[in-house]
Amino acid sequence: MSGRRSWSAIVLGLIIAAIGLVLAIGGAWLAVLGGSVYYLVAGVAMLVAGVQLARSRMIGAYIYIGIVVLTVLWAFVDARSNFVWALVPRIIAPIVLLIATFLVMPTLSRAANRWKLAGGGIAAVVVATAALFTVLGTQGEAVAALPTASSRGMMDPSGIAVGADWPAYGGTGAARRYSPLTQINSGNVGQLRQVWLSHTRDMPATAAAAKMYGAETTPLKIGDALYLCSAKNIMISLDAATGKERWRYDPKVKDEWIPYTAACRGVSYYKNPNAAPGAACAERVIEGTLDARLIAVDVKTGIPCADFGTNGQVDAKTGMGKVFPGLVSINSPPVIIRGIAVTGHQTTDGQERWEPSGVIQGFDAVTGKLRFAWDMKHPEWNGYPPAGQEWSRGTPNMWTIASGDERLGLVYLPMGNSTVDYWSSMRSPVENAYATSIVALDVTTGKPRWKFQAVKNDVWDYDFGSQPTLIDYKGTPALLVSSKQGDMYVLDRATGKPLTPVGTIKVPTDGVEPGQRSPTQIVSRWQTLRRDPLTEHDMWGMSPIDQMICRINFKRASYKGFFTPPEVDRHSIEYPGYNGGTDWGSVAVDPARGVIVANYNDMPNYVRLVPRAAANKQGWFTREQNADLKKHGKAVRFEPGAEGAGDPQAQTPYAVDVNAGWVMPFTGMLCKQPPYGGIRAINLATGKTLWDHPFGSARENGPFGIPSRLPVTIGTPNNGGAVVTAGGVIFVAASTDNLFKAIDLKTGKILWQVALPAGGQATPMVYEQGGREYVVLVTGGHHFMKTPIGDQVIAWALT
Repeated sequence: MSGRRSWSAIVLGLIIAAIGLVLAIGGAWLAVLGGSVYYLVAGVAMLVAGVQLARSRMIGAYIYIGIVVLTVLWAFVDARSNFVWALVPRIIAPIVLLIATFLVMPTLSRAANRWKLAGGGIAAVVVATAALFTVLGTQGEAVAALPTASSRGMMDPSGIAVGADWPAYGGTGAARRYSPLTQINSGNVGQLRQVWLSHTRDMPATAAAAKMYGAETTPLKIGDALYLCSAKNIMISLDAATGKERWRYDPKVKDEWIPYTAACRGVSYYKNPNAAPGAACAERVIEGTLDARLIAVDVKTGIPCADFGTNGQVDAKTGMGKVFPGLVSINSPPVIIRGIAVTGHQTTDGQERWEPSGVIQGFDAVTGKLRFAWDMKHPEWNGYPPAGQEWSRGTPNMWTIASGDERLGLVYLPMGNSTVDYWSSMRSPVENAYATSIVALDVTTGKPRWKFQAVKNDVWDYDFGSQPTLIDYKGTPALLVSSKQGDMYVLDRATGKPLTPVGTIKVPTDGVEPGQRSPTQIVSRWQTLRRDPLTEHDMWGMSPIDQMICRINFKRASYKGFFTPPEVDRHSIEYPGYNGGTDWGSVAVDPARGVIVANYNDMPNYVRLVPRAAANKQGWFTREQNADLKKHGKAVRFEPGAEGAGDPQAQTPYAVDVNAGWVMPFTGMLCKQPPYGGIRAINLATGKTLWDHPFGSARENGPFGIPSRLPVTIGTPNNGGAVVTAGGVIFVAASTDNLFKAIDLKTGKILWQVALPAGGQATPMVYEQGGREYVVLVTGGHHFMKTPIGDQVIAWALT
């Protein structure tokens, strides 16, 4: 040792000592909570090393080198099996400081070869780190062989064909998101090029609206035209070969009616079998709007159908009583079975207990006349409510996409929850019976034929979001159902009886309503996308400090595994969170090969109930209350962000604060380690996983909201579904990296990808026109996914 003062060592020593002090204090807290003692021990050791370096003593450097060596060994033990991403917060920051330590060491020595030794040490660290992550990152995942393709495949009970056309939101009424086209295949998909671009010209007019846009649109293709709707329900027809606009119809929806998201997932096509060929509106497209109208227009002209309701529209809010703007909206296309357009609607989450009814309505697809209405609290009603009455308020709704069986005359409704989501004591028995269920509704009577309930007395916002898929399962006409919990079920379409194993698990029964909690819940024993319960080891961050903070918050929270109920005095952890599993993007099914393709999310929510007085102090009010404040010139103190983040849940004792994905407030990173999303192929006959890969790269993600631009697959949050083709290709966007990908159905490997001008939170569609196969995606972006908002409709084809 030289004994001379080194200013670089002093600076580095102070940095290491400061970090050590934070880790020691936080580590002590974590140890008291029963967590890992590593942070306490490492913090104290770093404090000692930092002080010695600040005194320009070489021993400080040696102590820090020892800390890093032991940290790497500890990291491998603590990371369990997810080594690549789990190691990042555990060793990258310490290694950066290790390199700085090697650079400082020569200033503390007079040895002639001191810089050479430092350079060798740095080189060894860099090479070893790079080699470590390279080896870990190239570990292969198991890939099973695809089932043998059947020459017969499955019959499509919808009676409409997909191939040249894409006549329904999910391809056909069977909702398989499958195309039998093979011109584009796994061998040539790399030659895809953009062949046309169109714009909906529907972009947010205000900054407030921009925080609520997310179109989620999948077009239809019938004949030589595409039909779609924009975020605010502008219906548009495009030439299928060129993308040139043919007509547009704007229903003039006001921004005040945007619920949580300005979304229009699609339109529905109907051909009137009794109309003369070429007559006006013999063929029509029907959409639901954000202000809950059903509108029918002629496919050739876009002119509203005079025979449908009044001037081509009907108001689905009729019979609901008072409806404040934004509380009732239709953002999914109606399903048309036996000439009846069946629609549900969204009632905006978290506003108040007695929001408008979740009534399901069936309208004549030609006349717009109400053919039936199902109000679960008034099964004796089949039309509009008697004079002076209204549909039952606050009942479970169906906000997502239904499917139907034309032969059986059944519509399969993925039901949501009663309003509100996180307080259940005011729900009636009939609401509890139908919430978070698949309900088969008979369109001839408007009455339920059967139901299958996935969650008892739901306080986790686990409503069904995915469109059920019609399949054949071992000779039985069946329904494939996927859930936000990640569970997949196969049900008999006629009876609702499960055809695949269903089990029962014991779940926590405490929380603020212990008398309301069921001691058991059902789970699928056939296939689930859900991972093992979280542990402290699953916590993440960009450094040991924020990882430690996440560990502390994990230990402070209530978490007893799956179905942990919400609490008031502390946060609870809901895993999986309300974004899935699977959500409105649903799954795709290759009926010839018997393969399910599911892209999914794998994130927790960090939840806390907030007493009414405290919520009022923070300004957590309903839309109507905020409007009243503005009317009287008073300031609105809080505008909700992500769904559940400050939802008032008026008319109940508690508001709710949901940290969706469990995001750290300063860095914007997530507390759970990656992957946050995946894509999986499943053998339909056995329920066994064929392959499962993280889905989405880190290129648009990073700390503090700064894109990392790293082309590294991390597995990002995703919304929107996939399409699978007979050519052996999966087309999917959905993830937050703003890439559109073609994936090999056999292996799950990416065959082609292209950067998008906006977020791809929508399901693509495939069709043929003039002998050429096209793939089309609407890039509307999404506020919830924090991707850029856009209005592009893009087509790709082989060159």
